[in-house]
Amino acid sequence: MALLLSGPALLRAQDAAVEERLNKLTGRLDDLSEANNSQKKKIDELEKQVRELQEQQNKPNISYASQEDVKQLTAKLKEIDDKRVQDNEKIVKQISKLGQTLDPKPGNTRKTTGADTTSTTSTSSTATPTVPDKVYKYTVQSGDTLEGIVRAYKKENIKVTVSGILGANPGLKAENLVVGKEINIPPAQ
Repeated sequence: MALLLSGPALLRAQDAAVEERLNKLTGRLDDLSEANNSQKKKIDELEKQVRELQEQQNKPNISYASQEDVKQLTAKLKEIDDKRVQDNEKIVKQISKLGQTLDPKPGNTRKTTGADTTSTTSTSSTATPTVPDKVYKYTVQSGDTLEGIVRAYKKENIKVTVSGILGANPGLKAENLVVGKEINIPPAQ
């Protein structure tokens, strides 16, 4: 009878051990199932990113600049800008030279300025542009205006007018003074 009693108790102990093992295996299966679902989500996201990259790569006429390309472009733009500045300086010098060669000789002409009266005397048979006998030369600085130049000369007790400056400098525009250009400053008569 001891064997019989130990048999059912043994079976119950074995059932409890099997049931515990079954619970552990079920828990592991649940964990593996969750991990599998997580991996599927990650794979789906990666597939989506790969598709987007393939679409970008297959788009026609799209090119991306590398940092080296940008550096080369920057260098070329700087080179072009430097050449532009040099060309501008050459042009200003040439205009200045042309302005000096176009100035009439002081002995050939005489211009008297009043409100609106101008008289010219010339030793040649053709009329030439006129400049007053006494003229100051002024080189335009950055930020200068004709009104500012007139004020500066008036502070030095030299009477100058904007219209007088414009009259002594054909082609000069008050709103577009060229830095570095030499202009004639005639004192008011």
